[in-house]
Amino acid sequence: MNVCRTIVFALAGLFALVVSLPVELPAQETNQAEKVLRAGIIGLDTSHVVAFTQVLNDRGAKGPLARVQVVAGYPGGSPDLPASRDRVDKFTETLRGMGVEIVPSIPELLRRVDVVLLESVDGRVHLKQAVPVFRARKPVFIDKPLAASLAEAVAIARLAQKYNVPCFSSSSLRFSPGILGFRMQNDQVGQVVGCVAYGPCPIEPTHPDLFWYGVHGVETLFTIMGPGCVEVTRVYTPKADVVVGRWRDGRLGTFRGIRHGRRSYGAFVFGTKQNMPAGSYAGYKPLVEEIARFFLTGKAPVAMDETLEIFAFMQAAQLSRQRGGQPVKIEEVMQQAQREADRLLEQLGEK
Repeated sequence: MNVCRTIVFALAGLFALVVSLPVELPAQETNQAEKVLRAGIIGLDTSHVVAFTQVLNDRGAKGPLARVQVVAGYPGGSPDLPASRDRVDKFTETLRGMGVEIVPSIPELLRRVDVVLLESVDGRVHLKQAVPVFRARKPVFIDKPLAASLAEAVAIARLAQKYNVPCFSSSSLRFSPGILGFRMQNDQVGQVVGCVAYGPCPIEPTHPDLFWYGVHGVETLFTIMGPGCVEVTRVYTPKADVVVGRWRDGRLGTFRGIRHGRRSYGAFVFGTKQNMPAGSYAGYKPLVEEIARFFLTGKAPVAMDETLEIFAFMQAAQLSRQRGGQPVKIEEVMQQAQREADRLLEQLGEK
């Protein structure tokens, strides 16, 4: 009896020891949190697809960049837009050479990936291309321009909300440290009381004037000023645009679109402490890092409301030009866009 009791106690002690020892899980289980997301690209007609893939598929990538890899691409392309038609084959072959699988349709791409970069250079096709992505509930980054009209941008935002799909859009200029570091306030300038942002603004007839390329400079303006613009006035000449926004708190923000002379990006910031230029453009990598982090967390680094305000600013600038430089309220263009978005979504069977 004593022997049995001794054996039982010994076994109990051994069990307790085993339970208390650290357990080394198989490699597959320990690396579960480090799963690499498969990314697909829609629209292979812009240099961004090559630049973004180089950053994400770099074998030396670290942090969030190491956990997203481009595995598939759908060429797309717009035959009536030279910037798309003349480049899609070249960029498609470049990605194929980088080991990216080229697929014949968006549904085929969606079956192969976890997340999507919608990169088509033509903003007119973004809404149509985004619909199956939202229906498949795949997180999506939509490159600039978000859409070719404010109404289409509103429709995209509504679909993202309807399907509860993480979505954001941004220019790469936003995340340059020397630009983002001035947002709203800064140790050097104090509170931002005004800003003049500038950048190239060539006009593409298929898009509203600022949507095609001016969007990058306008996003710089909003990155530094923050949201809250209520009225827009535009002065247009064939060589340049000057678009002034009046913010709700009385601040003024200006975008200068360049079509003649040296075409560069930048901004000058006015503050309560001093006035000074913002920092320079830092390339694509800061944006791609934000995209990777967004895919991993589902949290957009730019609120869709702010993105829509940027597009409302540009739509109001278009209307101001049509009205001979008269001021246009942001509220006016947003109300019109909401009505047009209703019609677009009804046509898509999404109302």
